[in-house]
Amino acid sequence: MTSAPRLPDDRYPPIEPYDHGMLDAGDGNLVYWEACGNPAGKPALVVHGGPGSGCTPGARRFFDPARYRVILFDQRNCGRSTPHASDPAADLRFNTTDRLIADMERLRTHLGVDRWLLYGGSWGSTLILAYAERHPERVSEIVIPAVTTSRRSEIDWLYRGAGRFFPEALDRFRAGVPEAAGETTPEVLVAYAARTESPDPEVRARATADWCAWEDTVLSMEAHSGPPPYSGRPGPARQALVRICARYFSHGAWLEEGQLIRDAGRLAGIPGVLIHGRLDMGGPLSTAWELAKAWPDAELTVIEDAGHLGGAATSRAILAALDRFAED
Repeated sequence: MTSAPRLPDDRYPPIEPYDHGMLDAGDGNLVYWEACGNPAGKPALVVHGGPGSGCTPGARRFFDPARYRVILFDQRNCGRSTPHASDPAADLRFNTTDRLIADMERLRTHLGVDRWLLYGGSWGSTLILAYAERHPERVSEIVIPAVTTSRRSEIDWLYRGAGRFFPEALDRFRAGVPEAAGETTPEVLVAYAARTESPDPEVRARATADWCAWEDTVLSMEAHSGPPPYSGRPGPARQALVRICARYFSHGAWLEEGQLIRDAGRLAGIPGVLIHGRLDMGGPLSTAWELAKAWPDAELTVIEDAGHLGGAATSRAILAALDRFAED
């Protein structure tokens, strides 16, 4: 199959979906999905980060549209999925890791896919690993930039440990929930989660702003063009992201501590490419290293000058992996 040409930035040209829809996921939830590229191509699922970020058009451009059938979806209550978490009336009780895994399986069946490649990083990495360890027979390959497994130790690093480098910003973040003063990271996150559920719009807005300010600080040493990664999002998207993040991380993503690395043996036979920036302040390289040692079919590429957001070298490594797997 002939490959599509790339643009000067190395990625493939922008493409639009040839199909899209709203999947009835039950519990009153509708999950947005779209399909791009070649309808007869190799199936690949893009699993976005956050949790709660929603899928973006830029992710389509890592896939050769002549060889891939690229499927993207907005996880529950974010992006174009409904009800949207920016609406305080939206009930998030049914938004859990297990439900997201079930949504992915429901989408696979709905689209008639037997096996698919999984691509995504950050929170998307956690969800990919959780899905693949439960349904390894449905996964052909995995490509992950920015490896996380959402262990409580990783969450504690992101919302406390990184404060060793940004103590003044950490003090401001913790001051946003004075009711949790002096408490451990889980209690701080529980307090933020409660504030994002407040009936008072000013309380919700303040908690969202404080959370985003901290997340932006953690990424502040990375080269990045455009608005701040978190605070620069449109209002509703920002509110949904923080509400969903606070919910997931205050519950340890409903995963046993260390579960995804412990059970990495279930991925045996699935080729994987892990790509991680050595300068990733939000998700240190040690997690990717541990996962690569526990997953015999994975290869780890360390990008020396990249952080959590990646860069040109990260993009090239992603493209190389996806182009290679397109041939299989």
